[in-house]
Amino acid sequence: MTTTARPDTGRTEQRAAEPAETAAEPTEPPDPTGDTPEDAETFPRAVVEELRRENAEQRVKAKRADEMSRRLHLELVRATGRLADPDDLPFDEAHLEDVEVLDAAINDLLTRKPHLASRRPRGDIGQGATAEAASVDLAGILRARAG
Repeated sequence: MTTTARPDTGRTEQRAAEPAETAAEPTEPPDPTGDTPEDAETFPRAVVEELRRENAEQRVKAKRADEMSRRLHLELVRATGRLADPDDLPFDEAHLEDVEVLDAAINDLLTRKPHLASRRPRGDIGQGATAEAASVDLAGILRARAG
């Protein structure tokens, strides 16, 4: 241990003696070509720019594919005609692959939230053109009532 007086505070400090320096370890001479291990893992600027451009194109294509998948899902739900607003059913890729999964999801949604069902009338509701309306004979109706 060594004792050292500090002139600015007037205190003395005790420090452990520092070990004697050992012989300097030999260092490798610098590579004359300038290649270091760090340089060995880098690519030329043109290659990096090409990879970045390709990556950007792939991201744009993926985004477009996601948009198209969502639009397809929306149209498949709309085609069933069972929901008032097709956006009410959340997007799921499984719905695109299997119609039964889509029907089950719509059934589940309508079971939990029946107010989301379409209010459009279906089937014969007694209005509009019917097959019987084509065979109506007005002259026959007048003769039947005249007698």
